[in-house]
Amino acid sequence: MLANSTFEVTWEKLPDDFVLDDEPVDNINQPPLAAALTESLELAGKLPTNALTTTNYGICATLNNRIVVKAPDWGYVPSIRVPRDEVTRSYTPRLQGDIPVIVMEFISDTEGTEYSSKPTYPPGKWFFYEQILQVPNYAIFEPSTGMLEVYRFDNLGRYEIQTPDGNNRYWVAEMNLFLGVWQGNRENRNSYWLRWWDENGELLLWGSELVTAERQRAERLAQQLRAAGIEPEV
Repeated sequence: MLANSTFEVTWEKLPDDFVLDDEPVDNINQPPLAAALTESLELAGKLPTNALTTTNYGICATLNNRIVVKAPDWGYVPSIRVPRDEVTRSYTPRLQGDIPVIVMEFISDTEGTEYSSKPTYPPGKWFFYEQILQVPNYAIFEPSTGMLEVYRFDNLGRYEIQTPDGNNRYWVAEMNLFLGVWQGNRENRNSYWLRWWDENGELLLWGSELVTAERQRAERLAQQLRAAGIEPEV
């Protein structure tokens, strides 16, 4: 239980008959952006079997005895403590596992709710992530311009905007990774993407990039063999 002078938070499983919002995503860029973030983690071996990545998926808390469900565009939970089939519809932190270590919102063309600190029911997204869930890292990304803001939960119990490093990336300590913006092409979308870099500054690659890198490696090896008078095997 988490409480202050104005609200009380408890962690309860979402009732089976609770009706979740069934609205389509409001930005065509959201699904590929989210999928790209998860794919590179998985291929780099940085997605443990008990971790949970979420995309427009309900994260729940009970505020003053009323259920609140928010669905960030992407989120990362390092560990769940229940079987996967118990979190198919929604996820309740503390009750079913860890709180997310990062949530992300991709700014849409029609809404400005990413910054809403409205405390009354239903609370705004900012208030929910900061004051109720107390997610350590909150990222807000504008896909069309590449603007990225990263906020971190500080010792005063509020989000403080972070300053990127010299490579214009943000350190996410709980994941031991950097988060930053990359410009290029994927899935016929030539624009800005969110990417991960490891502690050594190495980019976590997508599957298509791994295939290209392996092909280039094989071509370099073949050229070296031919230069040495050896015909490479086909």
